[in-house]
Amino acid sequence: MAPINSEKQDGLKPFMRLIRSTGIPKAAFGSGIAGFLITTLVGLVIPLLTKELVDGFSLESLSPVLIAAIIAAFLIQTVIDGVSTYLLSYTGQKLVADLRGKMWRKLLRLPVSHFDGEASGGTVSRVVNDTGIVKELISNHVPQFISGLISIVGAVVLLLILDWQMTLVMLISIPVTMALMIPLGRRMAKISRGMQDETAAFSGSIQQTISEIRLMKASNAEEDEEKKGMAGILRLFDFGLREARINAVIGPLMGLIMWAVIAFIIVYGGVRVADGSMSTGTLVAFLLYLFQIVFPVTTFAMFFTQLQKAKGATERIIQILSLDPEPGQQGNRVDVSGLPITVENVSFSYLSGEPVLNGISFRANPGEMIAFAGPSGGGKSTMFALLERFYEPDSGTIRVGDTPITALSLESWRSQIGYVPQESAMMSGTIRDNLLYGIEQDHIPEEKIWLAADMAFASEFIRGFPDGLNTEIGERGIRLSGGQRQRIAIARAFLRDPKILMMDEATASLDSHSEGIVQEALQRLMAGRTTFAIAHRLSTIVDADRIVFIEGGQVTGIGTHRELFDSHPVYREYAEQQLI
Repeated sequence: MAPINSEKQDGLKPFMRLIRSTGIPKAAFGSGIAGFLITTLVGLVIPLLTKELVDGFSLESLSPVLIAAIIAAFLIQTVIDGVSTYLLSYTGQKLVADLRGKMWRKLLRLPVSHFDGEASGGTVSRVVNDTGIVKELISNHVPQFISGLISIVGAVVLLLILDWQMTLVMLISIPVTMALMIPLGRRMAKISRGMQDETAAFSGSIQQTISEIRLMKASNAEEDEEKKGMAGILRLFDFGLREARINAVIGPLMGLIMWAVIAFIIVYGGVRVADGSMSTGTLVAFLLYLFQIVFPVTTFAMFFTQLQKAKGATERIIQILSLDPEPGQQGNRVDVSGLPITVENVSFSYLSGEPVLNGISFRANPGEMIAFAGPSGGGKSTMFALLERFYEPDSGTIRVGDTPITALSLESWRSQIGYVPQESAMMSGTIRDNLLYGIEQDHIPEEKIWLAADMAFASEFIRGFPDGLNTEIGERGIRLSGGQRQRIAIARAFLRDPKILMMDEATASLDSHSEGIVQEALQRLMAGRTTFAIAHRLSTIVDADRIVFIEGGQVTGIGTHRELFDSHPVYREYAEQQLI
């Protein structure tokens, strides 16, 4: 992360590098900018044409050519402005789509450990809100800034040609305006960045509460969550008020300066017209050019504010894009069928100096069932996480045959594992979507789906729904019972046809009727596969080929149920409590 911190001192360099990395549509952006420049130049011509019309105004002197030129200038300006606006909007949308695509691809390939310490709502805010800020800068503020600069420079040059004395007097307003606006813009940028961070935190809090709405209601925690939510809302409200206060100063202040300058030009110009040193057309042109100077200046403060916000957003986007993906995205493909899995002296800690596993060793031969038992918090689930390569061991090796699993590609390794957790995760969508999740659906015939459902004892309840496999199950499968969700998870595992099966006490949360059905489905699924199982109830693992008893992150016994019952006092105590 050191390079990111150093980049903060480089001004716009990180922002420009990020923009170049997106493959910005240069033709559309260039054409859009060119269009804005053309409309700006056309806009600079209009006051001159107006001057000629006013100075020579009479019914006889109305030149069709002059009128046609003014109308054509307005029409050309309108058409080109519309096309330019679309092209720049397209550029911004394409840019934000590419940025979000890069961030989404990166997030999907980050290790699980990254998400352990990140609020999901904050991450969502980075992908949606921060990229939107960059898009807004590219689509709206950059073109306005460029055309504004051209407009100001062009208008000042033409005004100097028309009447240099009055132009110099008028230009005094520009440094006065900038002196007032720059500090306000900096203050606005600081507030806006605080608003971004607070919005991300608030989004994360709201998302967490909504996702656990049943826990909240079951715990009568409505008032607690209301207080937390209202506190976040009030913080956002405070930022909003601070923005409003600055806007309440910027708007009237700019209006005051603009009208003061206009009033001065009208009075001073009127005197000049009265004494014959300036024509009426020149005065009108002056006023029109004045608007072409004042309005861009008013947008500059917002441009620099948006630029500061975009720089802050860029830092957070780059921070995500610079993270290292899961190790092992590349690697060998090895068929693990018929190969033993060996865990040798594996140690692991989530936090430095706080070991969770220490020197774990065991071996699973092809087709065997290896069960993990022991007190809660002993490290059983962590061992599962290491086998699935959600984390990498601090030391030690996990091998399949003679090959360390770190030498295998993650896709190859995980494609050969079927996981049935205690609470089966379901995605929003249909039963079919969940059965085929992560599987190339085009290659799975309908008959195979129903066969997997039959093997998992799920086909009966699926056929009972009016829409069958196309039944919507709701967020996290809320419209299904626990037993139905478990059977869909087992059917999904059948469809994956894994070589290795991992079960985290898949029947622990079920009623006795559902447990019997799911247990029979699991026996079918385990047949001929190397199986790892976490046991909270010893009755589910008494027939395991070997039981690995883990206490305090260490293996204190390995053997069959009978061997451990005879030789391991703690295991015997567990068995006597649960089985006798």
